[in-house]
Amino acid sequence: MTAPRRKVTSGDVARLAGVSQSAVSRVFTPGASVSQATVDKVRIAAAQLGYRPNPLARAMITGRTRIIGLVVAYLENQFYPIALERFSRALRDRGYHILIFLAENSTDKVAEVVHTLIDYRVDGIITASVAMSDALTMRLTELGVPVVNFNRGQDDARLTDVTSDNVAGAKSATGFLLATGHSRIAHIMGWQGASTGRDRATGFRLAMQTAGLAPHAMIDGMYSRETAAQVARDLCQGADRPDAIFVGNDHMAFAVMDELRFALGLLVPGDVSVIGYDDVPMAAWPAYRLTTIRQPVDCMVAATVDALLCQIEGTATARKIYIKGELIVRGSVRVPDGYIL
Repeated sequence: MTAPRRKVTSGDVARLAGVSQSAVSRVFTPGASVSQATVDKVRIAAAQLGYRPNPLARAMITGRTRIIGLVVAYLENQFYPIALERFSRALRDRGYHILIFLAENSTDKVAEVVHTLIDYRVDGIITASVAMSDALTMRLTELGVPVVNFNRGQDDARLTDVTSDNVAGAKSATGFLLATGHSRIAHIMGWQGASTGRDRATGFRLAMQTAGLAPHAMIDGMYSRETAAQVARDLCQGADRPDAIFVGNDHMAFAVMDELRFALGLLVPGDVSVIGYDDVPMAAWPAYRLTTIRQPVDCMVAATVDALLCQIEGTATARKIYIKGELIVRGSVRVPDGYIL
């Protein structure tokens, strides 16, 4: 039987390259100061020996893993796979890697995942639309683990939140429906246990109040395609249907449009106009051409990464960051002849 091959160490690389072991460590530490000549010698020696640095061993020395934990509640909504890809790229460019965990949107499940991430000694945590309890926030604060909420806000002043300006975005969506002559406007809300759902409902309500109109209906769609489709059926199968529906995100809006057109035989926008929120790629597909509010995902991701890394470096405190979205007009809202966009 062949004896197992001895693992190549940084000391082996240092001897072959003719440099110190600490120089080898600096070469494989992102951001460390080291000359190009040393980098070249070390990398050539490492390639010859088949050496790969051990990030966990380095973490025991430096106290840093350069790993960020990212917790997300669900991936059905197209917005989140896009955001995760942007996070991976942005963190890689800054010398970090991510561990992604899915957690059901309950405090107990999120706590379980976060404690697992702590065991992995991550340098920081990004939560994407998940529930955080005060007890969990306090635990992370006590451990000195930086945390940023992405696309979800909390009242807890110890946490940094990065969201689009959901109140302003909802007011813009509703204002566009009002400006194009709609008056019987319903809102299929996002889950009211989430700040995004509550804030968009607030923006809708404020826009309707400003116009002197009462909402035709406001019903929680739970960020669920099935729930949103059933709500749309209940709203529109009778004679007293709304002339427009503002839906709390695109994920639900697609289900609403499908239900109206294929189950109820209604025209969108001929019979009922529909507007969403997020502007995921599918919104531009010819099958939907959904008018929606674009969440500025690149700006939101950049702000989240900057805020988290500043916390890791000890140069920032918690803050609330709101980034304005943009109304994207397509074909799902009925626009009067002569209306100037």
